[in-house]
Amino acid sequence: MVKISNLPQSACDFIKGHKVAVACTVTTACGLLALKKYMAGGVCRSKAHMNGKTVLITGANTGIGKETAKDLARRGARVLLACRDITKAERAAEDIRKTTGNKNVVVYILDLASLKSVRQCANEVIRKETRVDVLINNAGVMWTPEWKTDDGFEMQFGTNHLGHFLFTNLLLDLLKKSTPSRIVNVSSRAHERGKINFDDLNSEKNYSRSEAYNQSKLANVLFTRELSKRLQGTGVTVNSLHPGIIKTELGRYMGITWWRKILLMPFFLLIIKNPIQGAQTTIHCAVSQELDGVSGKYFSDCAIKEEAPQAQDDEAAARLWKVSEEMVGLTQRS
Repeated sequence: MVKISNLPQSACDFIKGHKVAVACTVTTACGLLALKKYMAGGVCRSKAHMNGKTVLITGANTGIGKETAKDLARRGARVLLACRDITKAERAAEDIRKTTGNKNVVVYILDLASLKSVRQCANEVIRKETRVDVLINNAGVMWTPEWKTDDGFEMQFGTNHLGHFLFTNLLLDLLKKSTPSRIVNVSSRAHERGKINFDDLNSEKNYSRSEAYNQSKLANVLFTRELSKRLQGTGVTVNSLHPGIIKTELGRYMGITWWRKILLMPFFLLIIKNPIQGAQTTIHCAVSQELDGVSGKYFSDCAIKEEAPQAQDDEAAARLWKVSEEMVGLTQRS
């Protein structure tokens, strides 16, 4: 601690003359630092090793996906990066190899906005890999313009939900062969504002960037809920999570004006997480031994949290599953 007597005379005189102002400033600064630390969220404390295990992460070339890949590579896992941009993915893979010392990092091409690409990637993984111990469905888009996927689906619902729905189902047999295994679905707290509009899943009647995103994130949680029921007794668990508000490329389509950025900057500086902090809950769900056998739960800050009421609707979850099967052309599984 710095004593006033050790400060320059001018500083001592200022402090003595402005005791209340200085005290308020110091108190506010300490409070903001404490709040910033609190908002950074939970930290994965698990020291579990992943030697001999294979982890597949979608969208792992940047953001929390890349930080998740780095952490699991440090734990000794064989890490598969399933990404759309092969150049960025190869660059990320090389960086992960150098920073972790783990050379067992492999790239697969996966465009979740194309069912053809999803099937090709899944088939390649099945052909080349003998096991997948953890599947992390991390990739996603947010607040995009009114775009369509290659198959004509609304971009956010098609990418965030349908692409992962098909990819996961195609890899289920490999996951079952690798038991005990885990599926981790990265959702968002935005699911709390979501509604599954079964009459207009592609948002063709009235498109809203935010509502389409919220719907896709609610779909992630409902998918997790239904899948956990279907996987009972198989040795495969599935959980979803909210990673936090993170500074990544995900928000590049949000279109916030410059003056709003200025006004919101102090608020965002307090609540926003960096990618390492944002990856902690994903890592926790992927490796923590205390979660052995835990399935169908929703996590935030490395702890189980209660989903929104609409995310606990079993009837909606079952209906979404059936509709999703039809949309992606998936044969009914036993």
